[in-house]
Amino acid sequence: MSKKVISFFSFGFLLIIIGAIGKILKWDQASVVLATGLVFETLAVIILAWDKIKKNE
Repeated sequence: MSKKVISFFSFGFLLIIIGAIGKILKWDQASVVLATGLVFETLAVIILAWDKIKKNE
């Protein structure tokens, strides 16, 4: 995996954890943080899939 994928994955995972803790603590912005984390996770998966497709061509 490239460093870009690992950093997107790590940052997304961190945001998801913070959002989950925020949900438990009834934080108003927890849903936004969770959604942002999911976006970063999705970007990591898309970049990883794109790299795999490019290698197979």
